[in-house]
Amino acid sequence: METSKRILSLLLQRGVLIAVFLLLWWYAAGRLPSFVLPGPERVFYAFNGLVHSATFLHDLGATMGRVFSGFVLATLIGTPLGLALGSSRALARFFEPILAVLNTVSSAIWAIFAIIWFGISDATTIFVVFMTAMPLILTNVWQGAQTVERQFIDLARSFRMSRWQILVKISLPSILPYFFSGARLAFGFGWRVSLVAETLGASDGIGYRLRQAADLVQSDQVFAWTLLLVALMLLLEAGVLKPLERWLFRWKTPSR
Repeated sequence: METSKRILSLLLQRGVLIAVFLLLWWYAAGRLPSFVLPGPERVFYAFNGLVHSATFLHDLGATMGRVFSGFVLATLIGTPLGLALGSSRALARFFEPILAVLNTVSSAIWAIFAIIWFGISDATTIFVVFMTAMPLILTNVWQGAQTVERQFIDLARSFRMSRWQILVKISLPSILPYFFSGARLAFGFGWRVSLVAETLGASDGIGYRLRQAADLVQSDQVFAWTLLLVALMLLLEAGVLKPLERWLFRWKTPSR
């Protein structure tokens, strides 16, 4: 009963927030030219046109495929590197300047390099997503590996536990919250920078359609694509990432 009330209250709050946002949007759109700020009704019709267009599913699938490919690649490379740096101070000191450089270079610069190296192709966007997400995952896993209690590892070794058992039963529970925090951040950044890469170096995808609409001054379509991106991110956050986080860390929830 208490959970139902909490969910109902949250839905009511979200509904009020959306209503206020739409009201302010409608008010501002009525006082500005439509090519500067199209109204909600016009954007809705543009969104409906996008959804029913022949290329909508292809563009959506192309963008999501590139984002997930770059993110998975970043996870597969960043996680073991973070574990290696966390387990060796010598390696950490040696590679720390390189990691600082990777975190400093902006995604726009990586996009320019990617266009030079890969041209107009899927590899351009995948590379930009990878170079944005990988340092975030690596850094968080590295920090998580440093929090593992050394005395627990020594105790496990005294019981002759294998390295795999130590990793799964001792290291992983300590590292997982850091990894998940970095992965969520990396996925969000990767999703956004993919649009930058597609704007500069792609012939399809959401970023390409956004550039096309902007070039033709089709502001309603720009807003429609933007609202679609926001809706997708909220859906992934509420429908996938948060439930997965609750399931992974259910052992932290105190029993009543």
